[in-house]
Amino acid sequence: MNRPTDPHSFTQASSPTGTTPGYMPGFGNDFETEALPGALPQGMNSPQKCNYGLYGEQLSGTAFTAESTERTWCYRIRPSVKHSHRYEKIDLPYWKSAPNVDPDVISLGQYRWDPVPTTDRPLTWLTGMRTMTTAGDVNTQVGMASHIYLVTESMVDDYFFSADSELLVVPQEGRLRFATELGIIDLEPKEIAIIPRGLVYRVELLDGPARGFVCENYGQKYELPGRGPIGANCMANRRDFKTPVAAFEDREVPSTVTVKWCGQFHRTGIGQSPLDVVAWHGNYAPCKYDLRDYCPIGAILFDHPDPSIFTVLTAPSGVPGTANIDFVLFRERWMVMEDTFRPPWYHKNIMSELMGNIYGQYDAKPQGFVPGGMSLHNMMLPHGPDKNAFEGASNADLKPEKLDNTMSFMFETRFPQHLTAFAADEAPLQDDYIDCWSDIDKKFDGTPGRK
Repeated sequence: MNRPTDPHSFTQASSPTGTTPGYMPGFGNDFETEALPGALPQGMNSPQKCNYGLYGEQLSGTAFTAESTERTWCYRIRPSVKHSHRYEKIDLPYWKSAPNVDPDVISLGQYRWDPVPTTDRPLTWLTGMRTMTTAGDVNTQVGMASHIYLVTESMVDDYFFSADSELLVVPQEGRLRFATELGIIDLEPKEIAIIPRGLVYRVELLDGPARGFVCENYGQKYELPGRGPIGANCMANRRDFKTPVAAFEDREVPSTVTVKWCGQFHRTGIGQSPLDVVAWHGNYAPCKYDLRDYCPIGAILFDHPDPSIFTVLTAPSGVPGTANIDFVLFRERWMVMEDTFRPPWYHKNIMSELMGNIYGQYDAKPQGFVPGGMSLHNMMLPHGPDKNAFEGASNADLKPEKLDNTMSFMFETRFPQHLTAFAADEAPLQDDYIDCWSDIDKKFDGTPGRK
């Protein structure tokens, strides 16, 4: 196992008083941070000469004329054109992009997988990525892909950025360090990270092997959902998201940069670390969030709302109220409803739902959906509780009950999700999953008033 870089090899900015060292609080804020005093220009973005001999450079995450622009000004040792050279195409055969419709794979169905097993083989963030589903079209910047990552060794003098997408990372086992141009994020299970499109980084293994889930968002950036009548509080609060302070390394060492662009991978060689941003300000930056800070809400009398109330982040589409992606969290919570079938009901949905289990049991599928596992219920395919879950909930004593030791999530999209060959042939597919509903009984009785 390659050891992670000592964070002390970075020159890092100090943090605001009262925050976790290395991070600034807030989601979508305008931040400013400098690792050397006076490195950040004041009152302007592009002075004729920057302090310390730095180069000013803008990283834009939205079009210049977007209604709400996102961009960050970076002050770096070298402009990023020095971190790019002639590219050669490379193959990462397990990382797929949409459209990826394999004629030999049937995506129509209800599917569930056991955890993809960890391994002793050397796998980095790039070589250990395993695409499960794709949706939409990476070339027109709509849709998504879902992945499992397996990491057993750190990237050493190797760097990556995606021009196609931002990545939502959901660890399930092991800890990772994302050393990015804008600072360092250490990530562990029960946390998530958002890595923006175009940001250069390397991934190092802190504790491993590491396994988790990734949602690759081709479309508009993630944002917090509109709360409507819910109001200002609960769900995910902006202050609980953490953005790293500036940190840079000035290392002259042969390195490689891999770029994902329109679903293809290209690599270039450079002579130094590209993580050389000494100071920055703006609102386009990576962040992390502790899922234990998410405050769920729900019904307190009867029935229960749609699972959209559990949305942590949403990536909008061009259709108001219909997401390109919703990231939905099912965590510990109290159930108190009267005369109500409390688990998720049987349903067919215009959205396609890919679920993953971080730990514990999911209430609608107490058997078979294990930590590290995934399930897929594609658009308009019926799904819901198995017989045991239905019978248990239908006959339960409806006293207040806490669902405890549980954390699952959903990547939900307006587009159908197509299985990859890996998901169909190599991943540990539960061939008998569809049979979990086969023993559901007919209970119909035409006697008036009978339940």
